[in-house]
Amino acid sequence: MANTDKKKALKDMNYEDSINELQKILSSLQNDELSIDELTSTIKRSTELLELCNSKLRSTEKEVNLVIQKLGLGD
Repeated sequence: MANTDKKKALKDMNYEDSINELQKILSSLQNDELSIDELTSTIKRSTELLELCNSKLRSTEKEVNLVIQKLGLGD
């Protein structure tokens, strides 16, 4: 994953975009395609992407729980 790769701003990314980029990063790590110079920035980017995914999952969970409550399907 070269530094010349265009990276979307986190604010413009959805969950699927984030997961796809994380999969590319994981593949690069597994295939030893990253230089030492790229490793630090790639790990930082991975952390940001993981935080974004977690945030979106928590938000979706809250919304689903609200719908379940409104429908009276909760405990």
